[in-house]
Amino acid sequence: MNGIEWLVEAHGCSPESLSSLDTLKDLFAQIIGELELHPCGEGQWRQFPESGGITGLCLLTESHLACHTFPEYGTLCLNLFCCRSRPEWEFEARLQAIFGAERVNVRRLERPYASAHSAAAAHSLPWSVP
Repeated sequence: MNGIEWLVEAHGCSPESLSSLDTLKDLFAQIIGELELHPCGEGQWRQFPESGGITGLCLLTESHLACHTFPEYGTLCLNLFCCRSRPEWEFEARLQAIFGAERVNVRRLERPYASAHSAAAAHSLPWSVP
């Protein structure tokens, strides 16, 4: 079994949208709803008065969703880790539409829970099921 982690950077975003707490909360709600994720409680948010940048974190039963915005650079960084497979979400199109992103880089990582060595060892245990 593998988890999946998405590391997303959006560049050339509107500084105003990156400073909008409501816009970021809406983004989180869209991702959570459309991927059928399960928050463990309310998200945590911190807006920095100097830059207007925002850091957000939502603890999920599947793991976490986090963001950091840098209005002074026009950049949004997102991280979504799910302990089980999930369908792809249209990060590029959605971030272009919501934040006016000019470029979006999405890296998708498979996160295996067992190495080939430990998986083989688990199968050799007397209580393991073949």
